[in-house]
Amino acid sequence: MKMTIISGAALALSMMAPVAVAGGDIAEGKGKAFTCSGCHGNPVTDNVYPYYSAPLIGGQSATYIVAALKEYANESRWHPTMQAQAKSMSDQDMADIAAYLESLGK
Repeated sequence: MKMTIISGAALALSMMAPVAVAGGDIAEGKGKAFTCSGCHGNPVTDNVYPYYSAPLIGGQSATYIVAALKEYANESRWHPTMQAQAKSMSDQDMADIAAYLESLGK
């Protein structure tokens, strides 16, 4: 009986749409990540000056994305555009964007 309840609960949870990943809200992150797609959503996008190839980040780990954004915000990771973007984000913005990007899968 106990196993049936646990199995049923696990099945019900697995069928629910993902709402949050790493403390972030996927639906909120979709809107907030719109700007990111300009550089990170195109496999042939390079920044013109200084030359820097922007990696595709859809499907990347939310934990990694938040850590990278925090490093850009505190300037321990270098890229002028990313530093400016990250400094404009709250911790919740970072978590929401990361949750959305992770939800895209590889």
